[in-house]
Amino acid sequence: MKKVVKFGGSSLANAKQFKKVADIIKADKSRRYVVPSAPGKRNDKDEKVTDMLYACYDAVAEGRSYKKILDKIKERYNEIIDGLDLNLNLDHEFDKIEENFLAKAGRDYAASRGEYLNGIVMANYLGYEFIDAAEVIFFDDNGNFEADITDKELSERLSHVERAVVPGFYGSRPDGSIKTFSRGGSDITGSLVAKAINADLYENWTDVSGFFACDPRIVSSPRCIDELSYQELRELSYMGANVLHEDSIFPVRQAGIPIHI
Repeated sequence: MKKVVKFGGSSLANAKQFKKVADIIKADKSRRYVVPSAPGKRNDKDEKVTDMLYACYDAVAEGRSYKKILDKIKERYNEIIDGLDLNLNLDHEFDKIEENFLAKAGRDYAASRGEYLNGIVMANYLGYEFIDAAEVIFFDDNGNFEADITDKELSERLSHVERAVVPGFYGSRPDGSIKTFSRGGSDITGSLVAKAINADLYENWTDVSGFFACDPRIVSSPRCIDELSYQELRELSYMGANVLHEDSIFPVRQAGIPIHI
């Protein structure tokens, strides 16, 4: 049995959360392919790493001071690494990120580095192979997603890998530049990985307890919906239910792979 598991930013916000995620993955040997988001908020007053990366890149592009923001991002990852007792140093990666920021690599590149770095940390912690999404997920020159090319390359690459971490949210154009999906796009990456390996199940782990009959921020204790069709799930996502990205439905629907939220 093969399962793909995707974890959102809140699930990976700090070392304590990483340990919970690792326990979930190790509890089921069929959870062989992991798609992580960037670290989310640790509390209500905290910042998401993706937003910090946007702010840092914008500061560089506008000629403003950016070092403090970049240092805060480094600190987030170092706290996670230290909390996990990993023998891992991301200084070289951050040097490369700073160099590419100064070279105006683009806001998509900036945003994608949160997932990229979290993927490296997760792969090291689990002992899984790290596969850069830029090498297996593709967009054309105009930024349109290339479904067939992606499925072919992703299937081929993962067929030789028993267990892997593929960071969510981004891929690459023909010239090698980074292109992201819209916010929440790690859900799409998980769906693409599930289709590529013909998974038995796509597990999407999030910080809510499933799909509710109405918005829990408005109605207290709403009923959880036990089962939805792909069409119902997409309609709800399209209408604003933020549990799952609407475009993540198509790949698994095409392959007939169930989604467990």
